[in-house]
Amino acid sequence: MTAVTLERRDAVMIAHLDDGKANALSFEIIESLRNAVAEASADETVGALVIHGRPGKFSAGFDLNVMRGGDMGRMITLVADGGDLVRDCFGASVPVIAASTGHALAAGALLLLGCDVRIGADGPFQVGLPEVNIGMSLPRWSITIANERLSQRHRLRATANGRITGPAESVDVGFLDEVVDGDAVLDRAVELATQLAGAMDARAYAQIVIDTRGAALDLMAEQIAADRAAAA
Repeated sequence: MTAVTLERRDAVMIAHLDDGKANALSFEIIESLRNAVAEASADETVGALVIHGRPGKFSAGFDLNVMRGGDMGRMITLVADGGDLVRDCFGASVPVIAASTGHALAAGALLLLGCDVRIGADGPFQVGLPEVNIGMSLPRWSITIANERLSQRHRLRATANGRITGPAESVDVGFLDEVVDGDAVLDRAVELATQLAGAMDARAYAQIVIDTRGAALDLMAEQIAADRAAAA
């Protein structure tokens, strides 16, 4: 089964992420999502990209087969690849909208931070960065994007304390922008993507991304490169 499939709705490209399980970010899924971001950015007929999860799960984080597999080099490389994906979304020349259909934990929550607009499903879902609770540190690039996107009032608890919140509270924390009924998540994300695609000048948007996010994007690139060097 292909975990990432693409759909077009007029000027909106949708990347449907569904691995039939927890939507863990594997090497293959990360590559497919990065390709979707690159394709949307390169296609002048695409005005926005939506990343859409499977029912109940946006993404539960990195592939545990790698993270617990004992190969430190593969683990570092997977996390660096994930950093490149988040950075690609944050620096894309078209808006990237998350249709978060449920749980968004660890790398799944970081993917939310890379998206311009995040629509979440209402329900008993968990959103956040639990790494400290399972004996893992956060990569430096993830702190950079957290500093950019999370509310200052919640930033330390969300990162250093590993505090997990439900969808509604995650709006205040900064992981999500809006919460709707689960059945409406994709339609609402596409609606907003369509509005953005129709209202914005593409060149102006791309320049504003560079002007407002360039320093963070450059820092993330340096941090990811340093992580890769450690795995060499």
